[in-house]
Amino acid sequence: MTDPVRYAAEDGVATVTLARPQARNALNMAMCLALLDATRRAVAEGARVVVLRAEGPVFCAGADLKERQGMTENDVRARRLRAFAAYDAIERLPMPAIAVVEGPAVGSGCEIAGACDLVVATPAASFRTPEALWGTVGATQRLPRILGKRLAKDMMFTGRTLSAEEAREAGLVTRVVAPEALEETVAAMVATIVKAPPHAMAVAKRCVDEGLERDPRGALATEILAIEEILAGDWRAGVAGFGKP
Repeated sequence: MTDPVRYAAEDGVATVTLARPQARNALNMAMCLALLDATRRAVAEGARVVVLRAEGPVFCAGADLKERQGMTENDVRARRLRAFAAYDAIERLPMPAIAVVEGPAVGSGCEIAGACDLVVATPAASFRTPEALWGTVGATQRLPRILGKRLAKDMMFTGRTLSAEEAREAGLVTRVVAPEALEETVAAMVATIVKAPPHAMAVAKRCVDEGLERDPRGALATEILAIEEILAGDWRAGVAGFGKP
């Protein structure tokens, strides 16, 4: 069996690739565990940016329903909890994470993309969360925070599919890029992040993520504490390099 997720690291860039194209990159237990392992490796190796992409024309077709055939309720529960752990591990990465979506992202695929900080998509990308229509529950927490609850409910209750451009307008996708410009665009984004002070990147990410969960005064306190953290470190080196190529 081949690994369900490929991991490669070079020059501060960790590339995590969903690698079950024969199953349309459907999420199974092995892939959940492999994603958890990939996030741990990226942190342990000091990656400055994580790029998460997929092999084949489908980013992720959702949960692997074939795997569930013959599963007990406890098995299904355990698999779902591992998936939640994988999404959370991606979202909690201290460095920026970029999802590159070149095809359909369904259910778990939306969760994986939504757990990243930035989503770069080609026009072939699409986003769908039909779990409720299939008699189950999924994507009810992260997606409403990104899209707003009414659009998230429209997707869940009616099976509405968002195109790449609709997802960009709604705030899930950061950039829609033509296929021929995709690699150049991602490379430029990665190069900018890698050259930036990693501590500042981590602190800025933490401020945004934690601040959104607090009231305005608590969010401001989060940033003030972050400023103190930066001032206690080697902040002058970053300022001295500002504007330099």
